[in-house]
Formats: sequence, structure tokens, C-alpha cells
Amino acid sequence: MTEKLKGTTTVGIVCKDGAVLAADKRASYGNMVMSKGVTKVFQIDDHLALAGAGNVGDILSLVRLLRAESRLYRAKVGQEMGVSALATLTANVLHNTRFAPYFGWFLIAGHDGKPALYSIDMAGGLTDDKFTAAGSGMEFAFAILEDGYKEGMSLDEGVKLALKAVNTAMRRDVFTGDGVTLVTVTSEGYTELSGEEIDALLK
Repeated sequence: MTEKLKGTTTVGIVCKDGAVLAADKRASYGNMVMSKGVTKVFQIDDHLALAGAGNVGDILSLVRLLRAESRLYRAKVGQEMGVSALATLTANVLHNTRFAPYFGWFLIAGHDGKPALYSIDMAGGLTDDKFTAAGSGMEFAFAILEDGYKEGMSLDEGVKLALKAVNTAMRRDVFTGDGVTLVTVTSEGYTELSGEEIDALLK
């Protein structure tokens, strides 16, 4: 089962005016590259996003569940679910399914009046973070984040730092690679950068 957990680098950063999530696109199984175009960052609601490192099937299953719960919350309460509420729900789901677990490590980011970021392990452990990383390349990503993060950084600075962190992991971790998905979540909502925008930032 641990073979399914090897690949991926995901990164999350809280900025002054929004939150950033980024991940590579490689899916690996053991020493085999299974796909070079996997999405690991997902929109949950207009202002909520999730990045997952681990078993692709488990990540997609959790995304479907959280999207449904978010829509149900909106219908019942008449407003969008907060970032903390989504993170707590995710942690509870992971903890309560520990005997048939979701094999993954999840980053929840969003904006509900202010930007926020949470890291959640497969047992439901929940951490409120300013920046974090998960996956097989996390050591390389953390080295970049620790050196480059500063309180109150702008969204543009956060985007560049997240991209640098994932790109560094791609150069050093054999299970991370094949491009980057990068999204921002601000008061205006969820935005995914295009491949052209990412290429321009890397030059």
C-alpha cells in the first residue's frame, strides 16, 4: 500500500490577499510513471480549494464528498461553508474512516473574509498553517518555503514562491514532475493559472 503514497509534491501558502495551492502533475506507482497530467488541486466551492498527495482514487473520492457537503451546507444554511469548517469536516471524515482510510495528505485553502490554510494527515490530524508542503518532495519544498516565506507577502510573491518550491522538488524528487498546477483563492474566488502564465513565471 505504501507504494501508492510515493509520488507528488503539494504546496500551500497564505498571503496578505489570498491563499495559494500548487502541485506537480506526475502520478507514479512504485518506479512506474502512470500519468503525466494528473490534477491534484481541486475547487470545492467558489472560495475553497483542496490539494491532495497520495492515492489518486482516494483523493478523488474525498473531493466528491466535500463538494457534495459544501453544496448541502449552502442549501441548508444559506451561505458558503467557511475554510475552518471545511477543514474540520475533512479531518472528521479522515479520522472516522481510519479503519478503511483515505490514503492521502490534504491541504485545504480558501478565503472567507481572510485567507486560510490547513494541513490534514490521513488520520485526521489538523494543523493551521501559514505555509506547508506534503508528498514525497516535501523536504525540498520546505527548504524553499522556510527561506522565502514572509508574513504579509503579496499574492504575486506567494505564487512565485509556491512555483519555485514545487519546481525545486521536481528537479530533485524522482516521483515529482511533469508540470505544475497552481491556483489562487481570494475574495474574488478561485482562479487557476494557465500553462502560459506558469511558463512565463518560470522564465
